[in-house]
Amino acid sequence: MSYQLRAIVADVELLAEQTAELDHAVLAALRQDFALLPVTPQLVEELTGALPDFAVEEPGPQRPFHLVLSAALIEVFARWSRQGPVAYLEAEFSGGAGHQAAVVWLDGAVAWGPWFDAALDRPRAEWPINAALVRIGVEPGRWIDPFAELGLHLEGSTEGWLAHGRRRLSADYWDELAEEWEHRQNAADQQPWRPEAVGDWGIS
Repeated sequence: MSYQLRAIVADVELLAEQTAELDHAVLAALRQDFALLPVTPQLVEELTGALPDFAVEEPGPQRPFHLVLSAALIEVFARWSRQGPVAYLEAEFSGGAGHQAAVVWLDGAVAWGPWFDAALDRPRAEWPINAALVRIGVEPGRWIDPFAELGLHLEGSTEGWLAHGRRRLSADYWDELAEEWEHRQNAADQQPWRPEAVGDWGIS
């Protein structure tokens, strides 16, 4: 099982306003009126006029991100943060090993981070992404941590988040599917069985 994230997370209205004229910006809905903007090479080039650069060495405390945050890209995110806090998040995991890192801008400057962690042996609240999300205003809820509270577990790759955004899915769509399935199961226990198409549930 692998997971990869390279994205900006901020208030949905802030991101909608800042990306309205961009051809390569796709916003994916999260909970609590936040949105996720996948940071793709095409988006970086559109924002900065240059192709993105990626670190050759593995990320670490001194160089926390795989994507090199150029001065031009930092300037864009800092400018957006004059309208509200903006977080850049990275994570990459495969087979249980990996890392995550985050940084937050506010009022045109770095307000927190960047912070990197590959061990994740601290309390969950101190993990980089959770700590960054709290700093941009994510509130506690019924989920285990801010990461899950916003729904960042729903897609496992940039491609998944792009599809999520293009299909205009809500962050609760998996919950809605589960609730619908449970309702159907309960109804089946109370009513005479009747055949239905297995294709309804995407079973081939």
